[in-house]
Amino acid sequence: MAIEEITGRIAKDLESLKQFTATPGDGCTRLPFTPEARGAVNYLKKIMEEAGLEVREDAAGNVIGVMKGTDPDAPCIMMGSHFDSVVNGGDFDGIAGAVCAIEVARQLKEQGVTPKRDFVAVGFCDEEGMRFGTGYFGSGAMLGNRDVEYCKNFADTNGVSIYDAMKEYGLDPEKIEDAKWDVDKIGRFLELHIEQGPVLDAENIELGLVDCIVGIQRYMVTVHGRADHAGTTPMDMRMDAVDAATKVISKIPDWAREKADGTVATTGFIRTTPGGMNIVAEKVEFTVDIRSKNNDNINDIANRIRAALDREVKEMGGSYEIDTKLVITPVWLSEEMLGIMEESCKARGYSYKKLPSGAGHDALEIGQVIPTVMLFVPSKEGRSHCPVEFTKYSDFAKASVVMSELAKDLLTK
Repeated sequence: MAIEEITGRIAKDLESLKQFTATPGDGCTRLPFTPEARGAVNYLKKIMEEAGLEVREDAAGNVIGVMKGTDPDAPCIMMGSHFDSVVNGGDFDGIAGAVCAIEVARQLKEQGVTPKRDFVAVGFCDEEGMRFGTGYFGSGAMLGNRDVEYCKNFADTNGVSIYDAMKEYGLDPEKIEDAKWDVDKIGRFLELHIEQGPVLDAENIELGLVDCIVGIQRYMVTVHGRADHAGTTPMDMRMDAVDAATKVISKIPDWAREKADGTVATTGFIRTTPGGMNIVAEKVEFTVDIRSKNNDNINDIANRIRAALDREVKEMGGSYEIDTKLVITPVWLSEEMLGIMEESCKARGYSYKKLPSGAGHDALEIGQVIPTVMLFVPSKEGRSHCPVEFTKYSDFAKASVVMSELAKDLLTK
């Protein structure tokens, strides 16, 4: 199959999927359990069926297409990524990996491959966690890590729980555990994704072989003080939630810098209540996102945050609480599969580089228990999670060929 034809097919699919956004003309906004998500799922189902796959949607909202192997008991080779997006995000993050998994199935079929084991292409639901503040919902459900209580426990900013959103979307949250797979039935997991960083583009390298995905911890912190008049309340008589919270927030980036090994920490959301210019805040809510290849670094920063909150809130006279949103440990990816892809790159003359992923992916969740590998394609100027996100369709085509060669090797063993 000529690379030009593969490029054209991927371009057609990704251009078609651009229509499924809640913010036309201002990036992709495709949150889970929305009409936009349903439109994307229906399109993925259509092209899976056209590729000759057996298609279904599971209890978590994942869309699954299966190329049957000759041995139904052999663990499958699974490949995919997510179809949801952040608010005003890009047109390639996640969804390109789902499309390329289907493209790999097309190439295997065109090559006349008779797989010993099933090849499973997946579009995962709610990897980003943008709507409910969580993440890896579909892939976590596939591993049995999501239940009814989880669905009831998390809600969006409008107070709609995952449970209720699923019902409105046409799913039965009471059956969420039906999405669980026996992990022994998944032999390997493959994910193709845009880099979302600047390294490959800056160095003019065609493909990135991902050797590690960072661990992530996410928290919502709420600091409670007391509302008072901004003009008449002396500074030494205030219970100012902003004063206490910002003293902690200001230290978090420096704690990450101290680690000096790529560890990062971010406060991306802050909200004060009542939120008036002339009112001492009675409450501050803020998020913390900590990432590192070294889980000890993450834990150390999280512990420092708690200690600082203890100190500052005691001084202020208020209280605080921490809601844990996500805890997931770093994953080192399969050297065996990286080696196969490296040989494929060499054989085809594709430039490549081994590098870590600073972003979490479905591969991070699945890689906790299943041998996993990732392949990156360049992101122009490293931009992602924004409307200007861009990757050349020809880069996706090259990556799909390398992935199809890996899949063929694994499927016929």
